[in-house]
Amino acid sequence: MAGSNISIDAGGANAIADVITQLVQQGRNLKPALSQIGEYLVEATQDRFQLEVAPDGSLWDPLAPETTRRKNGDTRILRQSSTLVDTILYDVNDDQLLVGSNMEYAATHQFGREDDGIVAREWLGLTTGPWNDEVAIMDILYDHFSQGLPNR
Repeated sequence: MAGSNISIDAGGANAIADVITQLVQQGRNLKPALSQIGEYLVEATQDRFQLEVAPDGSLWDPLAPETTRRKNGDTRILRQSSTLVDTILYDVNDDQLLVGSNMEYAATHQFGREDDGIVAREWLGLTTGPWNDEVAIMDILYDHFSQGLPNR
């Protein structure tokens, strides 16, 4: 054959096949990794609640003056009773992860409700601001897929 070529010794092919087999096996059982990601995202979302920031790192809009008066001067946003932040949870099955809250008003605060003058205060999503959820999630997935692989 003219040009460049590569030859793989059949003895080394077994090691390569073993690694590929292990990766495929790990890919068939994503539930442990998805559970770790769910735990991470719940904690990261709760941390953002304390800082009153959206996933992109922007501050939530302040409370309207009438809301602050109704709350007797309490200026904490979305945390008067802490019910919303306390009900952030995740649900995982073999190949799907859901993160959110089962409170009916969670979507109202996430997206706002213009007719009632409620501004959106995005609280759910992957952080792209001061933290980077993508990096943490990739680390979790890397750890999951590298379990049982030989050291290089």
